Amino acid sequence: MSSFLHGYHVRANGVRLHLLRYGGQGPRMLLLPGITSPAITWGFVAERLARHFDVHVLDFRGRGLSWSVPGMDASLDAMAGDVLDLLEVQGWSSAMLLGHSMGARVAIRAASRDARRLDRLLLIDPPVSGPGRRPYPVPLSWYVDSIRMAIQGITADELRPYAPTWTDEQLQLRAEWLHTCSEEAVVQAHAGFHNDDIHADLARLQTPGLLMTAARGGVVLAEDLAEIETLAPRLQQCTAHSAGHMIPWDDELDFHRLLGEYLEADLL
Repeated sequence: MSSFLHGYHVRANGVRLHLLRYGGQGPRMLLLPGITSPAITWGFVAERLARHFDVHVLDFRGRGLSWSVPGMDASLDAMAGDVLDLLEVQGWSSAMLLGHSMGARVAIRAASRDARRLDRLLLIDPPVSGPGRRPYPVPLSWYVDSIRMAIQGITADELRPYAPTWTDEQLQLRAEWLHTCSEEAVVQAHAGFHNDDIHADLARLQTPGLLMTAARGGVVLAEDLAEIETLAPRLQQCTAHSAGHMIPWDDELDFHRLLGEYLEADLL
């Protein structure tokens, strides 16, 4: 039986944000997806987490059913502002943030600005590119080309070259929803991977949490982990050894095992 409860909209930071809610019991968790992952694509993760947590999955601006217009500000600061104002508008006195990739960078920026309502950070393979650092390993064209194909209409099989390890169900869901990702928002986010100094944010973190990285992703390397341990000692580190950057898609069981161990919750 599904733990999905409902979708809903909130006006926060001057825009309309769409979320999906699962479970409804236990500590509150706000899930922040990656650069081209509408909220619904994280349903298979939210279903498991909902056994123990009140899970809310966000459609970032420019994605899914959230606000999206030409000329929008879809910068890291804007998205972090959305998250912080969402917590305020909803009256949530406490929440965990679980962010993957871009969503993890948003969680880091938000927590570095205002951590008063944040209990823990669960950071899944955040890009550690930035000014003067090596580039993010996935080129912008990978995202833009697939979005343009999706706008024209794309099948799961046509998407398979972009994500060869994914299941048919995962590819079908991506084929259905990828067209809702604004190319303009994605271009801004990808540029932010290289222009925003996330390491300065890490040095300001006071919120405890987990940093889970992918051994086969090429996004976070051993030398990055050593630096982050110095910058943010309150982040416990773990590695998904068989997964690439899309950890829950590449090795769902190990993702839930590692996350469950940290949260002291049986997610398997």
